[in-house]
This record gives sequence, structure tokens and C-alpha cells, in this order.
Amino acid sequence: MDKRVAIMAIIVQNRESAESVNALLHEQGDYIIGRMGLPYKEKNVNIISIALDAPQDVINTLAGKIGELDGVSAKTLFSPI
Repeated sequence: MDKRVAIMAIIVQNRESAESVNALLHEQGDYIIGRMGLPYKEKNVNIISIALDAPQDVINTLAGKIGELDGVSAKTLFSPI
């Protein structure tokens, strides 16, 4: 299966969902190249960016599961290669 390089942006507004986000990311840890998390206390949100090298269906499934969590949104940008 062909793998794609992608960046996923995650914004967590509901801190109670943070543990679920981390659990989902941990499940796909083999595909994660790097991760950066920024707590933005002034706006009461956490911003997470994930670099992935994975099959497109794995990335889409992960983004879908994360986006279904309460107070969490996720968007993905795929490389053209």
C-alpha cells in the first residue's frame, strides 16, 4: 500500500477530550514522523500539529476519529508526492 506524507492540524477546545486524542495518536504512533503541541491559554485551546507518513486511508480514518471527539477539530494536508 502506498504511503503519503501529510500534516494534520488538530485544535482541542474541550480539555476533557485531550486524553482521547492522545490515545488515538498513540495507536498510530508507527506512522507519526513528529508532533508539536502548543497550549494557547489565552484562548483556552490546545493546538497540535502532526507530521505523518502513512497510507492515505489510515490518515483519513485517524482524522475522522479525532474530528468526531467533542470539542476537537482536525484538518489534513497531503503532499503531492
